[in-house]
Amino acid sequence: MYSKTRWLRSVAATLLLAAGLTAPAASAAAAAPPGTEAPIAAAAPPQTADNVHIFYYSWYGNPAHSGSYRHWQQGGHTPPQDIGANFYPTLGAYDSGDPAAVRQHMAWISRAGVGVVVHSWWGQGSFEDNLTPVVLDAAAEHGLKVAWHMEPYTGRTAASTVADINYIHNRYGGHPAFYRDAAHGNRSAFYVFESLRITDWTPLEQVKGNSIVLAQTTDTTKVAHFGGMYTYDGIAGATAPGWANASAFCKANGLVWAPSVAPGYLDDRAVPGNTTPTVDRANGAAYDRQWGNALNAANGSPTWVSITSFNEWHEGSTIEPARSSPPAGHGYLTYSGAYGQTGTAAETAYLDRTRYWVRQFNPAVGPGTGPDPNPVRPVSLRAHANGRYVTAGTAPLIASRTAIGTAEQFDLVELGGGNVALRARANGQYVAAENAGAAPLVANRATVGGWETFALVRNGDGSVSLRALVNNRYVVAENAGAAPLVANRTGIGPWERFDLVGG
Repeated sequence: MYSKTRWLRSVAATLLLAAGLTAPAASAAAAAPPGTEAPIAAAAPPQTADNVHIFYYSWYGNPAHSGSYRHWQQGGHTPPQDIGANFYPTLGAYDSGDPAAVRQHMAWISRAGVGVVVHSWWGQGSFEDNLTPVVLDAAAEHGLKVAWHMEPYTGRTAASTVADINYIHNRYGGHPAFYRDAAHGNRSAFYVFESLRITDWTPLEQVKGNSIVLAQTTDTTKVAHFGGMYTYDGIAGATAPGWANASAFCKANGLVWAPSVAPGYLDDRAVPGNTTPTVDRANGAAYDRQWGNALNAANGSPTWVSITSFNEWHEGSTIEPARSSPPAGHGYLTYSGAYGQTGTAAETAYLDRTRYWVRQFNPAVGPGTGPDPNPVRPVSLRAHANGRYVTAGTAPLIASRTAIGTAEQFDLVELGGGNVALRARANGQYVAAENAGAAPLVANRATVGGWETFALVRNGDGSVSLRALVNNRYVVAENAGAAPLVANRTGIGPWERFDLVGG
């Protein structure tokens, strides 16, 4: 168990030494001139969101810290240059017990705006359990909290899971970084991976008073005795199967709904010869699509959003920075091209894009210190069909104006992979190919999902065309511009061409 006072004293001393200080600074009130009141500074916005969680793995080892390599060799590889992953970490084949590496991880997670680290935990006395203090201490240094991913170790049962939850509470519950959700009775959070392996979870009733235990499923018939549901699956997140029903069930029964989003999935080097489907990152478009699915009102409203993952390198679902110049000769991929970033700037592209989405979900979170992950530029669209500008508002978009005003201006939001979204300055809403493209375009969405994503096609005459992601059809100024814009064309003609003015 942890002494909170001792931990806080240690951190304070470390910070003072790092700053070259030997005594506390004078308070603002003490420094104020006599007869005046010290100004009260406005409270800074939170830098991370406690309702966004990220799965974190402490199973890696190398000879310098653990005496041998752990996990990096998966798939028959020979670290440190040759590892069981399709991307190569910026930190190399690190050890999860190296405090410096873990502190860097927590700094990156904080940069991403994520507030809760979900620690992969493999049972009492396991390698990961023994490294838990390292994770907790590093998380606390960066203002993060730690929840728990209960993994399917050999012999796991419902009863042993309850014993594990009690063990974790007793051993780590006093640490400042131990996560408890104030919005749900100050209870801690435990995600149970592959919960469907066990059919009867009645023993969970014993820990409901202090713990939210989530089942990994969208099957509402498989969650008796659980306190919530999550998905983890980075492949299913692309289409969100069953999410709307799961969300509605959780809302009706007072449960937590925490759908999982991933930037991609690729495990070819870690599992040679496998037949698991892959999810191509598409320079960030895949990640945006999954976040859009999670926040789309049609799929319900999440309590938390969980991210798969920070550093599951074997499955290629990482947002941890990957080296832009990995060791040659192994066929490694890089993040180059993600959200328009290249070289070393691309290494952190997914961290900064995560912060953008965190702020869409939790607007109270501050902008952070990284580069703008959501580059925008104001543009107007002039239809070749009639030479008129496209206008937006509460009605469907139509090319009917002869001059540019606020209603004819849009923020062109770069999503990566050649994809964009259009945010109308008339109302601040994103343009959607309504009804999966069957209805006219209208600016009525608060966030970007599949219906709000368009491929920006640059034509040989200098014009552009927009192809809706939801149905792969081109946007047309229907009836030579006399009717609203709609995404229903399979080819590009004069009615499907627009001048991009101001871009």
